[in-house]
Amino acid sequence: MAETTTIRVSKNTAEALEHLREKLKAQSLDEAIQSLIKKQRKSILEQAFGADRDKIKTFSEEDRGEDRY
Repeated sequence: MAETTTIRVSKNTAEALEHLREKLKAQSLDEAIQSLIKKQRKSILEQAFGADRDKIKTFSEEDRGEDRY
C-alpha cells in the first residue's frame, strides 16, 4: 500500500469531497481526488495539444506538390 498522509481541509471542503466521491462512485476520497487530478491533466493536455484539432484535415492526393511525381 502507498504511504499516506493527513491533509487538513475545512468542513465545507470535506463535505464537497464526500459528495463528489458519491457522485463519482469512488471507493474513497483518495480515489475521488485522483479522478479530479486526471481530469485536470487531461484538460490541460487538450488545451495545449488540441488548439488546431478542428482546423486540421486529412491529406489527399491533391495536397501533394507537382515536384513529388
